[in-house]
Amino acid sequence: MQLSEIRGIYEAEGPFATVYLQAQPASAEAEHEVRLRWDSLRGQLEDAGAHDEAIEALDDAIMTENITAVQTEGRVLVANRDGLLLERDFDSTRDSGDYAILGEPAALGDYIRQRARSVRALVVITDQEKAVLRREVFTSEEVLAAAPETQVEGSATESVNKPREGAEHHRRMQQRAEEAAALNIRDITERVSKAASAWNPDVVVVAGEVQGRKLLLDELPNDLQSIAREVEAGGGIPSDSADEGVENSLYESLGRMAREITLERAREVTERYKENKGNGQAVEGYDEIMKAVQLGAVDTILLRYDAPAENEDTLLAAAASVDASAALVGASVTDNVAAILRYQAPTDQID
Repeated sequence: MQLSEIRGIYEAEGPFATVYLQAQPASAEAEHEVRLRWDSLRGQLEDAGAHDEAIEALDDAIMTENITAVQTEGRVLVANRDGLLLERDFDSTRDSGDYAILGEPAALGDYIRQRARSVRALVVITDQEKAVLRREVFTSEEVLAAAPETQVEGSATESVNKPREGAEHHRRMQQRAEEAAALNIRDITERVSKAASAWNPDVVVVAGEVQGRKLLLDELPNDLQSIAREVEAGGGIPSDSADEGVENSLYESLGRMAREITLERAREVTERYKENKGNGQAVEGYDEIMKAVQLGAVDTILLRYDAPAENEDTLLAAAASVDASAALVGASVTDNVAAILRYQAPTDQID
């Protein structure tokens, strides 16, 4: 995650009221339940001295008309006396329940961890005639957010179904079917490319009927092929002929894929950290990282997923000030935090 996305929050005037709402199952009593949860957090913030303007901004964001979405998706929100600074439909609580914090800087460590382990996926469920495009954000555990799906139909007028007999007439019909499928896939590919350009996904997931997804994978441009992954599920969805079991199988496959990507990222970052440490371009521990920040040398700050860093919020705000990114490290490090540097920094010369 690029910390420049939230740098403006760290640079705003405190104190900051940060609220984490855990995702809960949908309920007919969603408004009442969310109100009770928010009232408890609101009381904590008021007792801590939060500005009325910050409380009002949070109240407006949480008690919306679409209150069920707040309950089922979870939220991360930050406000100060100028109003709402951040609202994300993420459950970053790691099942620890709702909580609210007033302080400086904003308490965004758990949000950043969740972002670091999330996967932006453009899911394409296709056959040889049409496709469904879904923009979704996954972690290894669940779907965090989903945009409305897009239906795409190819422009071919011929059927893509091939005759089984082998006469010349049937061979011509088979050729027309193949040409129709190729035209449809080119149309679908064009829409996928446009969607990917706008969405900037980490991965393009190709699912659906076997022949359709194979054709699409071959047709994708090189930049999308490099991030494409095939999932053997989703057959029937473009034509609305899939049942609930197909949807469940698809989401199980997407969950496994997200876990694989998360683990791959952690391994890659950890190996990069170890290599850079051997070359003198990595440090660990609060004091050393703060010295590296003073030199503008921090490229990536590395957090442990299961443990907060010492003075975490201060470190993240400092790293954001030098346009660093954040990632997760799969190794034990001092103070539960490390950093990959842009260059060898003489931190030993800073008091």
